[in-house]
Amino acid sequence: MNAMLDRLQQARKNDKGFTLIELLMVIVILGVLAGIVVFAVNGIQDRGKESACKADVKTVEVALEAHYAKLSAYPAANDWNALTTGVNRFLHSQPSSPDYTITFANTGVVTAIGACTAP
Repeated sequence: MNAMLDRLQQARKNDKGFTLIELLMVIVILGVLAGIVVFAVNGIQDRGKESACKADVKTVEVALEAHYAKLSAYPAANDWNALTTGVNRFLHSQPSSPDYTITFANTGVVTAIGACTAP
């Protein structure tokens, strides 16, 4: 039993830990990797806002065309109530985001200002 303890103590004496420089290098490398990840995630979020904006534009275009097909006329410019209320409810609610604003004309043309450029 004592021989085993002596062997363990001898093995611990020969073990060497990391130096302060090695630990600092690991911390610097992890910091650089974290910085790269932060910038990559920001790019993904920007594309998500643009995609959401384009999807909302298409949704409003479809609602306007449904309004025209049913009532033979487009609603007045930016009359969201004509699309979101009443018997002829073509949208659940007006699309809203702090990143973009969607408007439409009485000719059925939809425009977006902000995160995307609508065609």
